[in-house]
Amino acid sequence: METFSARDLLACYARGVFPMADAREDARVFLIDPERRGVIPLEHFHVSARLARTVRGDPFEVRVDTAFHQVVLACAEPSPGRAETWINRPIEGLYLQLHEMGFAHSVECWRDGALAGGLYGVALKGAFFGESMFSRARDASKVALTQLVARLIAGGYRLLDAQFMTDHLAQFGAVEIGRREYQDRLGRALAVDADFQCAGAAPGSGAEALQVISQAS
Repeated sequence: METFSARDLLACYARGVFPMADAREDARVFLIDPERRGVIPLEHFHVSARLARTVRGDPFEVRVDTAFHQVVLACAEPSPGRAETWINRPIEGLYLQLHEMGFAHSVECWRDGALAGGLYGVALKGAFFGESMFSRARDASKVALTQLVARLIAGGYRLLDAQFMTDHLAQFGAVEIGRREYQDRLGRALAVDADFQCAGAAPGSGAEALQVISQAS
């Protein structure tokens, strides 16, 4: 991986391939192209009534791209049910480079000056590739995901790639599709110019985020 650059990684995303590792301290990096892919259709994103109340209450200060490295490191930490992480140090370094280049972003939930949860991923044209999320407070990652979806809708994105289908993602409307359908959706998304910053008109409060999501459904 010494000659594998951030630009090479972007080219992989454009082909529908993403990196993984077996463990934090294992320097090997594998490129994954699964037969089945988890995606979250932006127009069918589901927010439960309980989560909507939480989001509307603005329990966190939501920031974007103010602590990208901290978010990646938090996602790489062991958690209950996950002793190891796929984010090894070479992958961490590549994402930091993509962030510096403007292609990788974090959505962060802060409370009392501390990072309570968040997520990060890679934005390329009209596709956003969600990489990982974490929570140190109840619903922090869910609030971050809701804010991300609102921002993607407002910015004109067409695809939110969740990589692997899980029960956790299913509650938000995630579906599993085959490789061919994924490639079709990816191709359509890469033909669109989207704006992660939403030209300064990104949803701010939780109520605004929920309104954007509701209008898209």
